[in-house]
Amino acid sequence: MDNKYKQLLNYLRKKEKIIIAFSGGVDSTFLLKAAKDALGSNVKAITVKSPYISDWEIKEAVEFAKNLDVEHEILEITHIDPSIEKNPDNRCYLCKKIIFNNIIDRAEKEGYKYVCDGTNFDDTKDHRPGMIALRELNVISPLLECGYTKDEIRNQSKILNLYTWDKPAYACLMTRLPYNVEVSKEDLIKIEKSEKFLMDLGFKAVRVRHHGNLARIEVDPLMREKLFSIELLDKIGKKLKEIGYTYVTFDVLGYSMGSFNIELQKDV
Repeated sequence: MDNKYKQLLNYLRKKEKIIIAFSGGVDSTFLLKAAKDALGSNVKAITVKSPYISDWEIKEAVEFAKNLDVEHEILEITHIDPSIEKNPDNRCYLCKKIIFNNIIDRAEKEGYKYVCDGTNFDDTKDHRPGMIALRELNVISPLLECGYTKDEIRNQSKILNLYTWDKPAYACLMTRLPYNVEVSKEDLIKIEKSEKFLMDLGFKAVRVRHHGNLARIEVDPLMREKLFSIELLDKIGKKLKEIGYTYVTFDVLGYSMGSFNIELQKDV
């Protein structure tokens, strides 16, 4: 067993009984597997369902938790906060405070000692105001505490036969819109449908950045060449216009994590 994984298991054993905020992504799935190995039945997964999370992600989380044989609950939050709908640059902070307060309430009622999330060391290198909320609420991040990077999580996940090991990074649908642009439920539905269509075409890391009536498609830089097909471009353009966009474009540089954060850097 990898020494770093042993360190993680020992860290988790000391927590005795925990709830994990479980999205079904690479990080939280790896953490849930480690917690199951360390604590057995003394771990529970909670997945938050909100307007900002794609339905297919919720379904995947349910399936992953079932495969790991871990108690799992879907915590539905239908309306989070009007201020978040204006998509401010601290939206992640506001959202995390509300979501994790709900999870903490559940943990206290059910006798769980700690609430954990899947933040890793690489997350400290990006604009992540939500991490401030986690610290304020005393949510612990075992992967961060044990110094795990994203690559290390993927490598160890592969060793553990977790089929999320090469799952593309995903994020809240709000990240597809520019900051300080009010968001509607209709916008989120258009984004989700468009991205699901592109994923079904075989694009793994994909984002549909929403600029009003214009969709800006980002795909994995290594898959950009696949887009250079008249037939495929026609198919994508037609479908996204059916979904509701007037103009359909693609970013020539491909997918970049947090691409709207460039606007924040201009103000620094």
